[in-house]
Amino acid sequence: MTETEVLREWDRRYFWHPFTQMQCYGDDDPWIIDRAEGNYVYDTQGHRCLDAIASLWCNVHGHRHPRLDAALIGQLGKVAHSTALGAGNAPAIRLAKALVEITPPSLQHCFFSEDGAEAVEVAIKMAAQYWCNLGRPEKRLFLTLDNAYHGDTVGAVSVGGFPLFHEVYGHLLFPTLRLPSPYVLQWEDCEGDPEQATAVWLAVLETTLQKQSGEIAAVILEGGVQGAAGILPFPPGILAGAQHLCRAYEVLLIIDEVATGFGRSGKLFSCEWESVEPDLLALGKGLSGGYLPVAATLAAEHVYAAFLAPFGETRQFYYGHTYTANPLACAVALENLALFAEGGVLAALPEKIARLRAGLQRFHGQSWAGEVRQFGLMAAIALRDPGTNAPYPYGDRVEYAVCRRAREMGVYSRPLGDLLTIVPPLSVTAAEIDTILNVLYDAMAEGRS
Repeated sequence: MTETEVLREWDRRYFWHPFTQMQCYGDDDPWIIDRAEGNYVYDTQGHRCLDAIASLWCNVHGHRHPRLDAALIGQLGKVAHSTALGAGNAPAIRLAKALVEITPPSLQHCFFSEDGAEAVEVAIKMAAQYWCNLGRPEKRLFLTLDNAYHGDTVGAVSVGGFPLFHEVYGHLLFPTLRLPSPYVLQWEDCEGDPEQATAVWLAVLETTLQKQSGEIAAVILEGGVQGAAGILPFPPGILAGAQHLCRAYEVLLIIDEVATGFGRSGKLFSCEWESVEPDLLALGKGLSGGYLPVAATLAAEHVYAAFLAPFGETRQFYYGHTYTANPLACAVALENLALFAEGGVLAALPEKIARLRAGLQRFHGQSWAGEVRQFGLMAAIALRDPGTNAPYPYGDRVEYAVCRRAREMGVYSRPLGDLLTIVPPLSVTAAEIDTILNVLYDAMAEGRS
């Protein structure tokens, strides 16, 4: 047996993959990535694919970036890990300072974790304890959106809205209040009018706050787009309006920028488009440039201050994991921020976003394509059965077949329900954007039945 055949056999037998039905996983000869360079990944047989999903939306500057590699290697020569419980380390301290300096001005303190779901979990627990520390334990409800996705830990699932993924865990979750998805509201109830949709949504929010703000701890929103729901952009004004109402009704605002942070929207943080300064901000994915698991929850001064008290009052934030503020991850994240600070990455984004927008036009009106949506440098194209104009049955796995065909043609993508997503590294070139679109177009056209 070849090495690839051995690895595939072991993969089927031993490796339980996330979001994967293992009974049929091995049917397609598992694809095993061996190495990567720039915007491309290579499998164990040397086949090269353009990484059109940024290794699950986290790779920023491409694989094996020499400066990120050097930062990691340099830190390895010092210390790989030491606990953050009661002790600091230089990369984590410097990274905390750097994040406070580049995030919205309201945010003055940084708490580290390992991934985006945990960053949200931290924000939820901070918000809950904040009100308890202030003597208002009745403020314990969280206000979230239909179709929300904030990760897969129990707290993050509780404020999520994905029955397909999470309904089975319903008995584990805490109750929440829900608002309509701004995108769905715009297109189903407001005839596509963004101004009307924003006004209606904010009116619903204010009515809810008028009735129950005394019980609500926080409103939690994604950073301008519901990403895992299928790239559902908010109409303008949602984040700024939510901030205004949260301030007026004494409710915290949590913004989840795990997917949208670090340039994905066209600015460093999506909050910047509407000058929003949340009380808590969750970051992940691109924080280390796609290298290592590190996430952060940024907190406003008033939130942090509520945890300060004499030791015996036990108001401190009782939370932390073994690898919190890992020095290797923090060192790479610092270098990632240095690359952003030089300005070239963000300056190049408007042209790339425009190139993606222009290239998506050819999918409109195709019998095998449904909605086409874009937010910054992320997009989704719905695959449709030309005979019914409806999604293919979930169990038929047609979207997976299309992605397999695209991979054979040199583009690595992954379906999101009935959608084909395009979320490349920010380092993607204009020519590579064209390649992604051309390959997906051909693969989707071939996949129609």
